[in-house]
Amino acid sequence: MTASFASRPDFSQGRFFKEEESKFRTCFQRDRDRIIHSSAFRRLKHKTQVFVEHEGDYFRTRLTHSIEVAQVARTVSCALGLNEELVEAVSLAHDLGHTPFGHTGEDALNAQMKNFGGFDHNAQAVRIVTTLEQHYADFDGLNLTWECLEGIAKHNGPVPLPYPPALLEYNEHHDLELHTYASAEAQVAALADDVAYNNHDLHDGLRAGVFTDAQAAQLPIVGEAFATVDKVYKNLDAHRRRHEALRRVFGVMVEDVMATSNILLTESGAQTAQEVRNLDRSVVQFSPGLWKNLKEIRGFLFQNMYRAPRVMEQREHAAQVVGDLFQIFMSSPNILPEEWGRVMALDVTDFYKARVVADYIAGMTDRFAQQEHDRLHCAR
Repeated sequence: MTASFASRPDFSQGRFFKEEESKFRTCFQRDRDRIIHSSAFRRLKHKTQVFVEHEGDYFRTRLTHSIEVAQVARTVSCALGLNEELVEAVSLAHDLGHTPFGHTGEDALNAQMKNFGGFDHNAQAVRIVTTLEQHYADFDGLNLTWECLEGIAKHNGPVPLPYPPALLEYNEHHDLELHTYASAEAQVAALADDVAYNNHDLHDGLRAGVFTDAQAAQLPIVGEAFATVDKVYKNLDAHRRRHEALRRVFGVMVEDVMATSNILLTESGAQTAQEVRNLDRSVVQFSPGLWKNLKEIRGFLFQNMYRAPRVMEQREHAAQVVGDLFQIFMSSPNILPEEWGRVMALDVTDFYKARVVADYIAGMTDRFAQQEHDRLHCAR
């Protein structure tokens, strides 16, 4: 049953460029389909989550992470009576703006862009779906609905000032109300992101051997899950034991989000999607107790996984690659591919040049960034 505060396709604020409506798909379904068919979405297959490609084929990439987020988000959305097509579209698009080499690549590119407005992956995702995807005859970008765009821009909450230049540029002619919270659907996508990465980072860290099952079992939620598995299944092999335990961790997080958010939505009194946006708080949250436990898990992962020696070695290398590429392209923009050179020729200011270089680097996969770095350094 659809809740009154759910986003409704028939009440959508529409697209920036007017289009004839589909006879068999809602506007939010079309958003989802356009995202899936975009070049940026396909590139997520070869973009790092934590471990880079050569570490092995079993670790998550940005693509598999986005699919997992969408799966969690649809489950939560259905339980809360929200619009599943919109929550899926926002979930699948939420990481489109990420650079190669995960958050390390973003930090490195942000540092290089310090004098040019910085770099923010949420703002970059909006730039991709409004400008950089260039496949349609009638417009640049994907011409997504207002609801999908605002969800991509502010699923983590109101955007703080000053707005990133990539986001400000679009918002000036299509107001996404960046000062408010997003729809309940976009808020679900944000919490589904938390559920997915907490679960799969535990799984990937264990698989990579950067910490052990015994260490993980000392954590809240995780320890209880291992204890339950050991009670139900005697002498289970280590691989299955781990999987069964993490399944239960996953379930605890999802059920907590659904129960807590159902209470918050009811208590808010919101009757429409716009009333949800106008609240001074998020209505899709973990309970305080679970949030406290998740902060402990995140602290453990930060210390034992994100700062593990092998990961730190990757981070240092990735930062070097991104930094070198930025400096090379800024000093020699003529070596950019022809289509990017044509864009560069439209404006010769350093600010514009830096934005184009950042767009080009952000769109690279890990593999291509490394190949370009090797090629250009050999040529110098």
